[in-house]
Amino acid sequence: MKKLCYKTLEEQGYDGYLLKDAPERVLQFGEGNFLRAFVDYWFDLLNERVGFNGKVVLCQPIGSGLTDMINEQEGLYTLFLRGSEDGKKVNDKRVISSVSRCLNPYEDYQAVLDCAKNPDLRYITCNTTEAGIVYDPSCKFDDVPASSYPGKLTQFLYERFKNFGTQKGKGFVILSCELIDNNGKELEKCVLQYVDQWKLGDDFKNWVKEENIFCSTLVDRIVTGYPRNEAKQICEELGYEDNLIDTGEVFGFWVIEGPDSLKEELPFEKAGLPVLICDDHKPYKQRKVRILNGAHTSFVLGAYLAGQDIVRDCMHDDVISGFMNKTIYDEIIPTLTLPEDELKDFAAAVKERFNNPFVDHALLSISLNSTSKWKARVMPSLKGYVDKFGKIPKCISASLAFYIQFYTGKHLEENALIGVRGDNEYEIKDDRPVLEFFDAHKDDCAADMAEAVLSNTDFWGEDLTQIPGLLDDVTKDLETVRDKGTYEVMKECLK
Repeated sequence: MKKLCYKTLEEQGYDGYLLKDAPERVLQFGEGNFLRAFVDYWFDLLNERVGFNGKVVLCQPIGSGLTDMINEQEGLYTLFLRGSEDGKKVNDKRVISSVSRCLNPYEDYQAVLDCAKNPDLRYITCNTTEAGIVYDPSCKFDDVPASSYPGKLTQFLYERFKNFGTQKGKGFVILSCELIDNNGKELEKCVLQYVDQWKLGDDFKNWVKEENIFCSTLVDRIVTGYPRNEAKQICEELGYEDNLIDTGEVFGFWVIEGPDSLKEELPFEKAGLPVLICDDHKPYKQRKVRILNGAHTSFVLGAYLAGQDIVRDCMHDDVISGFMNKTIYDEIIPTLTLPEDELKDFAAAVKERFNNPFVDHALLSISLNSTSKWKARVMPSLKGYVDKFGKIPKCISASLAFYIQFYTGKHLEENALIGVRGDNEYEIKDDRPVLEFFDAHKDDCAADMAEAVLSNTDFWGEDLTQIPGLLDDVTKDLETVRDKGTYEVMKECLK
């Protein structure tokens, strides 16, 4: 079977959209599944729909990666977007041709730096994981390359400055996609620290600040990556060998915080794509964290204890899905600032995403580090609801009882606290002090356990027993959970 490349597609008589030659307008730090199913997909559609006419050159972020594989396929790969839309099963296929090539900075860093001499290059995208945007003072300017991503970016920007520093409009629009708060601003802060540490001069520093736009962004798409179990069959159906097949959900949303001028430069809106350029990405981040992530965190532990194992099956259970809906629509949405219809549309999309027939999303994998997740994703909704209505939200209170019961283990092992569901054991995974706390309280009665957890300021950053009525409600729910199970508590919440 022939490998995927332009010639193979030509021989097949492929009639889908392809852009073989175009200027490299985007440099991307990262060549993994997420960026290829998200950023490179949007640029591919931008090329097709509005003639953006730009290629993305990829830069492998760590020592081992996909460079050779990508170049062997001339940057081409097949993307499958699969899921549910309007209640119907969707499985869309597209050959992505927005990528020109991939560079390995650990083998040829000069080739990366040479990109800075390209006058057409205007955009830099990156997703170097949450750990990627860090300032490491051990990085040196003459490292080839700098070990940290912000260090590499500073080296690249300096090369650009040397070539185009006297020309207006030759800086970059930098689109940071890492999953941290204010990702663009954090990246800029790291870069400026390197400018100072490496004594690169005030002229360069001013150029970095004045000629470059560091955009904070919100990314939203579940990317399931290379379909290892299906790859052979898929290639047979495609008629070519593709070692870079990528898969993700149909839903996708990208919010870019930046000036209005970017709307002309990056005409995503004109192309009819769900990419929003606005002056503040935070309300959208809040929407995602509170509704999508908050829904996950509030129901999965209770659903697992009720006998479920994957998210999709929960959506087919009237009680569990009803509990989730009530949590979202009655208790979370009223605490948010965006227009109600936008919030409800997003919530409807979330329900479809959870029902994705192609993704077996395990409840236990979502349960990892639920303490910090509950604090970040659910607690703001709890406090917002109490502030607005002066009473405790029933479902959110119940979710706290589910969390406590889920974390009630029988013994502590090296890497996990061991919990029990029916005749089976399961692993509770969290920071060691959290697990040790729950192990120390495993024999507490419901009232003592609830009080110990809610008053633990190390968990929540405050004493939650100070919220009037919360301790009583959580204690009552926890007693019912221990007596009748989580499913009965969910039923009670729906009355």
